[in-house]
Amino acid sequence: MRKHLWWIIGALLLFSISVISWKPTSATKKNGIIAKTFGAKEYFAQYVNNIYTAANLQQTGMNAAVFQKAITGYLNLKLANKLAPNSNIITVVDFNKSSREKRMWIIDVVNKTLVLNTWVAHGQGSGDDMANRFSNNNESHQSSLGFYLANEVYMGKHGRSLKLDGLDAGINSAARARGIVIHAADYVSQNTINQIGRLGRSFGCPAVSPAVSDQVINTIKGGSMLFVNGNDSNYTSKLLDETAPSNSITPDTTGAATIAKL
Repeated sequence: MRKHLWWIIGALLLFSISVISWKPTSATKKNGIIAKTFGAKEYFAQYVNNIYTAANLQQTGMNAAVFQKAITGYLNLKLANKLAPNSNIITVVDFNKSSREKRMWIIDVVNKTLVLNTWVAHGQGSGDDMANRFSNNNESHQSSLGFYLANEVYMGKHGRSLKLDGLDAGINSAARARGIVIHAADYVSQNTINQIGRLGRSFGCPAVSPAVSDQVINTIKGGSMLFVNGNDSNYTSKLLDETAPSNSITPDTTGAATIAKL
C-alpha cells in the first residue's frame, strides 16, 4: 500500500513539473516577461498601427482601415520600384467623408508624422457634398478611385498644377488623358462651405485650396503615391494584396515591427 502511495506522489510531482515548465507555442519568455510571437500579418498590422498612432491620425478623423489600404499599396509600389527613390511621403484622400471635412492627408511614413490635413474637392458628376459615383471616362466629370503617382508640375489654366498617373487599370488609368490633376481652386475653402454648405466641385480633379496648393504640390511631386478611397463595391486593385508587404515586415531587437530599408 505504501509503495503505491509513493508511486502516486511521484507521478503527481512529475506532472506538476511538466505543467509548470510548459509554455504555449505562441509565447516566449524574455527578461521575465511573456511576449507573444506574431506572424507576418500581425507584424504588418503592428507596423501600420505604429505609424497611425505616432502621427496622431485618429485625432484628425483618418479611418484606420483606409490608412492600412494606403500603406499596403505604398509598400507594394516600393517593393516593385515604382516610386521615386527615398519616397517616404504618401497622400490619402477619403471620399467616404463629407466635403466639409478635411479629407486629404499627406503623411511621412518613415518619420511617422502628419505633414498636412486639408480639404479636397471631388468631381461634379460624383455627387454634391458626398462623392458616391466614380468613373474613368472622359467628360464624366467624376472622380476616380485608386492609386496614383504624383508626377510633374506644369502651368495650366488653373495655374501651377501637378499631373497624376492612375495605376489601376480600368479604374483610374485614363487620369492623364482626362487631365485629372491637382490644382488650386477658390471654391475649396471654409468660406464656400459657409455659403453653400459644402465645397465647390471640380471636373474630376482633386482640387485643393489656393492657400495650401504650393505646399501640396511641392511635397508630393516627382513620383510619390496618392491613394483615393471611396465607397464603390466594384473597386479592386492588385496593390491591395497584403502578401508582399506583410512578408517585408520583421521584428526589431525590441520585438517591435519594423521594415527593411527599401
